[in-house]
Amino acid sequence: MLSVAGSLRTSVLQLPVRGVCSATFNRKSSAPGHTCTAPPSAGCPAVCCHMLPVRTLSAVRGLSNVGTLSGAGTLSGVGTLSGVGTLSGVGTLSGVGRLSGVGTLSGVGRLSGVGRLSGVGTLSGVRRLSGGGHDDSAGAAGWYSSLSDSAPVHLSEHFLVSVQQMSGLPWWLSIVVATLSVRTLITLPLAAYQMVIISKVEALQAEISELAKRLRYEVSVRARERGWTEKECRFQFKKNLRRIVSQLYVRDNCHPFKASVLVWVQLPLWISFSLALRNLSLDQSALHSDLAAGGALWFSDLTSPDSTWILPVCLGLINLLIVEVFSLQRVNPSRLQKTVTNFIRAFSVLMIPIAATVPSSMALYWFTSSLVGFSHNLFLRSPTIHKILKLRSHRSDSPYRDLLSAFITKYCR
Repeated sequence: MLSVAGSLRTSVLQLPVRGVCSATFNRKSSAPGHTCTAPPSAGCPAVCCHMLPVRTLSAVRGLSNVGTLSGAGTLSGVGTLSGVGTLSGVGTLSGVGRLSGVGTLSGVGRLSGVGRLSGVGTLSGVRRLSGGGHDDSAGAAGWYSSLSDSAPVHLSEHFLVSVQQMSGLPWWLSIVVATLSVRTLITLPLAAYQMVIISKVEALQAEISELAKRLRYEVSVRARERGWTEKECRFQFKKNLRRIVSQLYVRDNCHPFKASVLVWVQLPLWISFSLALRNLSLDQSALHSDLAAGGALWFSDLTSPDSTWILPVCLGLINLLIVEVFSLQRVNPSRLQKTVTNFIRAFSVLMIPIAATVPSSMALYWFTSSLVGFSHNLFLRSPTIHKILKLRSHRSDSPYRDLLSAFITKYCR
């Protein structure tokens, strides 16, 4: 039902309208593709428009039973929009109290301020959906939609597509090549830098221990002179020790926080590439058909989950292997380190069912990323790399043999 409390502007005319039939626009004959089913005696006659092309439609109380509403630059301030067969090509759709019974909603640049969204058959091509009052699922997924539509994700999409188009490789191999290149060019140098920082921090431990002994003696002497209590002595010792350690970190340029740079770079990269592959695998993506035929072996369709669970299980195994290799590096782990290790083990197992529910393209990326990361970890253990990096702390001359022996001793005996 069309009950207007504002104005309806087209490319030809602008009429103040209040409760009129579309036949009023042309008393002699109805426009092509337009029919009016309401009697003229009705207070607010119903309108059934098979096609209603408008540029701006605003301040409308109710708009219903429209066959096709398209090409509207802005559609706002509508109380109820229902019974529309196809709503497309709308730049901005906002301020709608209730949107229901729409067969197809597509090509909308921005959909916001909708009080209630229900009964929509197909929702596609919508770049931004926000401000829904009663759509709990849309509100819960708002942050996820914003993240998947962010600039880093789109940049990752462009990179993946460029690698595939420039190389001409099938999509599964393009994903492997892109992952290998990013992990090698970005995260491998950061992993080497992390080893240098950790090595410097470890080399400082002996000097810190010696300085702590001298500081403890000086604090005890000063405590006797000034009559400090035991609590004051501990406070002065910890305060001055922190100052001394900070000065040593500045002197050697090895603050432990710098060792976490790898995590702060690798995690956003991982999320961005995962969401980029998820976006490319959606039905609305222009490359959906290419990814659907771009797989290999048992995962021929990269847009659907791996029903055989081979990729998810391989992902879980390689992640567990990485955790165990790191745990073997610690001779006497603390309680906190044991807790963190067990948490990562549990998360690695949890990733198996998660990887079985996402598109195979994402599972392939996760597995390839973990495999490349594991190989980089083994590569950085080489004594030759240690000499190149000039690591200060003592390392084994046969790291691979020691690692294999420790693994066999822990799990095979």
